[in-house]
Amino acid sequence: MPETSASIASFWDAFAASFDEEADHGLHDPEVRAAWAERLHSWMPSSPAEVLDLGCGTGSLSLVLAEQGHLPVGVDLAPLMIEQARRKLTAAGFDAVMLVGDASNPPAEAGASFDVILSRHLLWTLPAPEEALRRWIGLLRPGGRLVLIEGRWATAEPTEDQSYEVGSEAMPWMGGVEAERLAQALRPLVKTLHVEPLLDPALWGRPIQDERYAVVALT
Repeated sequence: MPETSASIASFWDAFAASFDEEADHGLHDPEVRAAWAERLHSWMPSSPAEVLDLGCGTGSLSLVLAEQGHLPVGVDLAPLMIEQARRKLTAAGFDAVMLVGDASNPPAEAGASFDVILSRHLLWTLPAPEEALRRWIGLLRPGGRLVLIEGRWATAEPTEDQSYEVGSEAMPWMGGVEAERLAQALRPLVKTLHVEPLLDPALWGRPIQDERYAVVALT
């Protein structure tokens, strides 16, 4: 696993400088930012909630959460992504914790219990996504919620810009995961869940043809 983690970290570090150029990554467009802020507000409990943002990337969602009065902790395997997240939060006046670590098994310094665990487009990158889901639920307080922003892209085959050099390690959800498949994996682990389609072009800065959704599960 250390070699796999190093490969994945290097993969995402290579994208760190340009990552925020995507409309839904950097949230520079006011309409895109407002669309995500509205959705996040609808999924979160009353502020201030302690939120673990897994696979936080450059910290754009963590920043929106902080602006809404929540207390985000970000974890990402890519050091250069975390550097940008720290700069972004600090520049906005927030003293949020942003940590380099394995989002599938968050480091102890992130904390032991949270009101919310959030991830966006992370599960496809994990060698053992269902194990990660069980681990995350174990970090939620009673009545906590898991917010998974996911999708199923047009192909399950890794492309040149969507693959890792990880030897024989398989990514079982490469290409994304269908909403129903993810819901089936979660139902035995949570009290309730609902699936919310995310097809509004305002969220992505462009029209979407593939499956995009959020699963919000309560423990």
